Amino acid sequence: MLEVTFYRDGRDRLSRFCASGHAAFAEHGEDIVCAAVSAILQAARLGLEAHAKIAIDVTQRSGELDLRIPESARDDAAVTAIVATAELSVEQIAKQFPAHVTYRRQTG
Repeated sequence: MLEVTFYRDGRDRLSRFCASGHAAFAEHGEDIVCAAVSAILQAARLGLEAHAKIAIDVTQRSGELDLRIPESARDDAAVTAIVATAELSVEQIAKQFPAHVTYRRQTG
């Protein structure tokens, strides 16, 4: 199971997202569900770094991604658009493949 959580701070701003596990939809290298979620989250990371030009705190290894957005960048329109789009996309994939992807939204 691939678990993805999007976190909001006390002001309801997107502050972090984490992903762990594998979708197990198909064999390694053939898993389109895992690849789709990975591509979305990697695109968000690249957008934050290259387009929004913010310094993010990222931990990444096989089957894990933890990305934190600095508090000073959370009101930036580009940051909000990038992360909100990633969240919406992951949420839709989780609805289509509930046995393989869990989407969570957490505040606090």
